[in-house]
Amino acid sequence: MSNKIVHGDGVDLAVQIRGAADGPTVLLLHGYPDTHTVWDGVVERLSDSFRVVTYDVRGAGASSRPKGRAAYRFPLLMNDLRAVVKEVSPDGPVHLVGHDWGSIQGWEAVTTMPELFASYTSISGPSLDHAGRWTRAHSGTLRGLRQMLHSWYIVFFHLPVLPILSWRTGVAPRLVAALERTKTPHFSGTVALDGAYGVNLYRANILPRMRHPQERVTDVPVQLVVPEDDAFVTPALAASALPFASRITRVSVKAGHWVPVTRPAEIADLVARHAASI
Repeated sequence: MSNKIVHGDGVDLAVQIRGAADGPTVLLLHGYPDTHTVWDGVVERLSDSFRVVTYDVRGAGASSRPKGRAAYRFPLLMNDLRAVVKEVSPDGPVHLVGHDWGSIQGWEAVTTMPELFASYTSISGPSLDHAGRWTRAHSGTLRGLRQMLHSWYIVFFHLPVLPILSWRTGVAPRLVAALERTKTPHFSGTVALDGAYGVNLYRANILPRMRHPQERVTDVPVQLVVPEDDAFVTPALAASALPFASRITRVSVKAGHWVPVTRPAEIADLVARHAASI
């Protein structure tokens, strides 16, 4: 295992490289309010055959924590991701895997800089542009209402002060544990800061894209992993991506939102099979 600092767009990114040095490179991108450790169980199972790369996104873990919502907009996130890919795999594309906000970033990446990726596995995080179109099409329907109820937290994260206090006081991690029906949340020891800074991901990106969804299509081979018991993303919303990828496979798993933690062997197997199929 090796750790390095990669310079992104005005930030330092903590990058971890593990596994087979001569294997295909798989890049695992975590969500909110996680760090790279959310992938530990998956990494362990992929390391025999793949060179596995993780990193803490800006605002999380050991990476820089810039202040203000403007520092978390998509163009900067994409510049960070591009810098990591170019550093760890300068001679060819990588297999990208994203969960939650890592998956949201992944959709932005494979639709705007597809040449960097050999394949993409998306877990519990739709493209905001796909979600914006889907929400408009299903407003007033039972599907739309169901997803709106699942998305209550997005409104909460746009409130002043309260979201940050909820992470710093430990209320938010306990609530997540209750929603996921686990005894204790899986978050890292930096979760109070990860949650407080990372909330800017929502504030910087959600409303602009939901109001004005852009055209987002890709020819990168996509595997769409849909947890059936996800407390935040309904299967119907997850499927909003299907018309926008020319090569896409949908796989349902009986699990909640944090399936990389609860079902790491299954996720590792799906990632390995998808990468091998390319």
